[in-house]
Amino acid sequence: MWEFVRKNTFAALAFTSYGAFWLSLYALYKFALPGGGTDTVGIFLVGWTIFTLYMTVAATKVNMAVLTVFVLLSITFIFLTIGAWGAGHATITHIGGWTGIATAIAAWYASAAGVINSTHGKVVLPVGPRG
Repeated sequence: MWEFVRKNTFAALAFTSYGAFWLSLYALYKFALPGGGTDTVGIFLVGWTIFTLYMTVAATKVNMAVLTVFVLLSITFIFLTIGAWGAGHATITHIGGWTGIATAIAAWYASAAGVINSTHGKVVLPVGPRG
């Protein structure tokens, strides 16, 4: 939430939105309404895929580490959306899971770079310039 105070709209929107994603995904599975269709999760993920794609466009002005996270996250959401559509497609969902793991690794690096570089007041972990 401090990103709002710092006037960092991109980070504030990303952190709050993806936090809301995890809460809403939990609610979707935990409190699923009876009679929901087979496309419920797929439709849910389409919205997040669209959001992630335009956040990826915005990430082109941040740095290469963050852009990498969002490109991988876009790929992850695309595969998970396709995998969740209809009766489900296990192989596509597994590919989405593996790209999700790659996304997490890239996000950990970007996060570590942000904290370490800021704390040291110099570049210790390079993030690559953008914008």
